[in-house]
Amino acid sequence: MTASLTRRRFITVSAVALGLCLTAGAGYARTPVRRWRGVALGADAALTLRHPDPARADAIIGACMAEVRRLEKIFSLYRPDSALVRLNRDGRLPAPPLELVDLLGRAHGYAEATGGAFDVTVQPLWRLYAEHFTRPGADSAGPSLKAIEETRARVDFRNLRIEVQEIAFTKPGMALTLNGIAQGYITDRVADLLRGFGMTDVLVNMGETRALGGHPDGRPWRVGLENPGSEKTPLPRIDLRDAAIATSGGYGFVFTPGCRHHHILDPRTGVSPARWRRVSVIAADATTADALSTASMMLTGDQVASLSTVYDAETIALDHRGKEAVFTRG
Repeated sequence: MTASLTRRRFITVSAVALGLCLTAGAGYARTPVRRWRGVALGADAALTLRHPDPARADAIIGACMAEVRRLEKIFSLYRPDSALVRLNRDGRLPAPPLELVDLLGRAHGYAEATGGAFDVTVQPLWRLYAEHFTRPGADSAGPSLKAIEETRARVDFRNLRIEVQEIAFTKPGMALTLNGIAQGYITDRVADLLRGFGMTDVLVNMGETRALGGHPDGRPWRVGLENPGSEKTPLPRIDLRDAAIATSGGYGFVFTPGCRHHHILDPRTGVSPARWRRVSVIAADATTADALSTASMMLTGDQVASLSTVYDAETIALDHRGKEAVFTRG
């Protein structure tokens, strides 16, 4: 699962009002553009809307940012007042927000489908590694096997009780992280909000990317995959229409040089997976793509292929030799 990313993601939203796509070309080019820049989810953010009414566009942007702030207050690991922080602190959360119940229910389904490769209760392992590598003179080999096994005893999605009345841990010392799924979930919520405002051709990136429709000029949206190699290497490009894409890779945050110990940890073994360097998943929604890209970092090619079939997804996996494997839908 992903830990708090220290690299700065650039969050973007581009959208077009209902009906404008029918007049693509000169009419589209003349439509007023409203741009907003700021910070969302701890990252630089930008929203670009084409709308005939600039005041309406500003109101839509404001509504999107309000929704992001509302959801961040539920899912954040670092806001002291968030629902997730209170759950991790107290071991139980009475009357939880419905969005948290919804997301944890979906996470439980992904955990079962991946044999535990995706597991939101992996946070104690992240704490173990973070505390180990911040100590002066820390052993570059990582935490001891004993420490890993003792910590893994507190990692198991089946020990999380999810009910509308209360969310609770059934074992002491447990903790959750939603960093492997929450960005996708928030991306979906913002996309749905924009669609409710009549935006027909939308590209939303709130850490993960979702396209509603295509580009207003009639082509698909073009999305670049993250490149873990040399900056001189051209970025692979993906055409996206009415679908979402999410990417996971250990290169995003490393504890040690060489990417041996990084921010993605396999809940089943307690160590960072070494099979894939980057995994991108194209799925119907960003929540699914986010969870599957995280889980697939821990899986074999056959397991990734099976998972892609179950979720009607397409997975593009890059190994450490630079060889790419594509596992298609169905």
